[in-house]
Amino acid sequence: MNWTETGKTRIKRRNRRILFLGCVFTILYIIIGVKAFYIQIIQDVNLSKRASSEYKKAVKCKGRRGTIYDVNMKELVISTRVTSIGAHPRRISHPDRIAGELLEHLDISRRTLRHQLARDAAFVWMERDVSPMQAEMLKKLDIQGLAYIPGYCRVYPNQTLAGQVLGFSGVDGNGLEGLEYYYDDYLRGSQKQWTIAKDALGRIFHREAESPFDDEGSNLILTIDSTIQFIAERALEDTVRQYQAKSGMAVAMVPQTGAIRAIAYYPRFDPNSFGDYSKYTWRNRAITDPFEPGSVMKVFTAAAALESGVYSPQSLIDCEDGSYRTGGHVIHDTHPHGLITFKEVVQFSSNIGAAKIAERVGPKRLDHTLREFGFGEKTGIDCPGETAGRLRPFQQWRTIDHANIAFGQGISVSAIQLINAVSAIANQGVMMKPRIVKAITDKNGRIIDTNEPEVRRRAVSTRTVDIMKDIMFSVTSKKGTGSRAVPSGYKVCGKTGTAQKINSRGTYENCEYNAVFVGFSPKESPKLAVIVVIDEPQKAHYGGVVAAPAFRKIVKESFNYLDIPPYQGRRHYNVAIKSRKKGA
Repeated sequence: MNWTETGKTRIKRRNRRILFLGCVFTILYIIIGVKAFYIQIIQDVNLSKRASSEYKKAVKCKGRRGTIYDVNMKELVISTRVTSIGAHPRRISHPDRIAGELLEHLDISRRTLRHQLARDAAFVWMERDVSPMQAEMLKKLDIQGLAYIPGYCRVYPNQTLAGQVLGFSGVDGNGLEGLEYYYDDYLRGSQKQWTIAKDALGRIFHREAESPFDDEGSNLILTIDSTIQFIAERALEDTVRQYQAKSGMAVAMVPQTGAIRAIAYYPRFDPNSFGDYSKYTWRNRAITDPFEPGSVMKVFTAAAALESGVYSPQSLIDCEDGSYRTGGHVIHDTHPHGLITFKEVVQFSSNIGAAKIAERVGPKRLDHTLREFGFGEKTGIDCPGETAGRLRPFQQWRTIDHANIAFGQGISVSAIQLINAVSAIANQGVMMKPRIVKAITDKNGRIIDTNEPEVRRRAVSTRTVDIMKDIMFSVTSKKGTGSRAVPSGYKVCGKTGTAQKINSRGTYENCEYNAVFVGFSPKESPKLAVIVVIDEPQKAHYGGVVAAPAFRKIVKESFNYLDIPPYQGRRHYNVAIKSRKKGA
């Protein structure tokens, strides 16, 4: 092989290699071109969003919750501006040092601070709802990686006042209990959103609002009167402490409109620090908890008898000297009676008399009247968790059930049902729907919705009402079981109840009691109907002894506050006016 042939061979090999490399690069360029086309044209929108997300972030914050006022426009719940502190741990290079700097400004332990700052997370909360002063002091530290999120904190300026009614909201601004929960859709502000742009060091260089709409929630105006609420809560506390009871509750209602002026409890709880209290104290138990009402039900048994026409107030009933057998069981009276009138059955609170009245009236008529008064169904009050109580259909009643229901056993009711039923008698037999919110307004105070008085139905005739008022008035006379319920100078119509509580064995033997009094005043033109229930009093357990005096305190102080003068004839009126002028 000569040199010329060898040179040509080398040139051919080189050309093949060049061709090969050219093909390889051509293929690579084609791949790159296709990929570029895919990225620039096909994936343009998605990649733009992804790139934007690297330096842009949408920040969301709920607007200010609405204010809750009492009927006189006193603030019961407000919202104040606060700042929540968060951190971006991945941007914090010296967690120990930063934790030390933050320690004196945050209510967190050093260990917790160190743990939060050292986490491998994009964002963590440090402390929610700090004061503006705390937030300003933290900002002065100029610590990179901290986040300051504006927001609002719910404040209950009266602390425990009406705590169970108002309820509370959580750190995220959502209503969790009470009216805060029930009216959450109205109270909560709209969610406000804005976009921020950050550079590589996390510094904000642009902020663009995206939600210019109104973000404030609506306000509630309640029917609650904070003064009457305070009076009721104080009366309950005094009574529960005096009789070493487990708890107590009271409800005050305007019979003609269904407006609730007070729903009080003891023990109370402070919504500002609801986590420090047991869940039992959170509940609005006048709405949610049923109980056996005891002798209070004799009022409605008597009303059923009058409606049926088989009894008059002077009809005579033999109460068997305190012991009566029916349906294979023996019914007893606390104090034995012989032959007494229909009126005296209620006045002296005779179980035997009530059972005999119910026997003659019949289960169908009794059941009908009880349901007309709203037992066995919800009242429809604007509060969460309402119970319907328990009233079985009369077809399921045994003979002893029929007798027991007549004097308040074997039936369960709520306090709101009971006060609503008694208010129907005070309101000439017309039952109103109870309500606790009067109106809803916008942030400028303009009314956007109202909760007007609503008639549910007529429970009994005006003739029956007139007789029942006289009978209930006799209960509070010197001879009646409710004499301790009467404030000086006022006429009270009411009824006592000493309700046995079923024990753990399902019997009434060696059981605890609910002491109950429910009534209204003044007799001629009732201004308030009030129920008091004292749970498991120890020093005494009769409703006329334990609950009636609390009723008297609530009515007397509320009437003084409302400037309702006492009146029981001209002489009593003049004496009362002179006493008030002397400051008595």
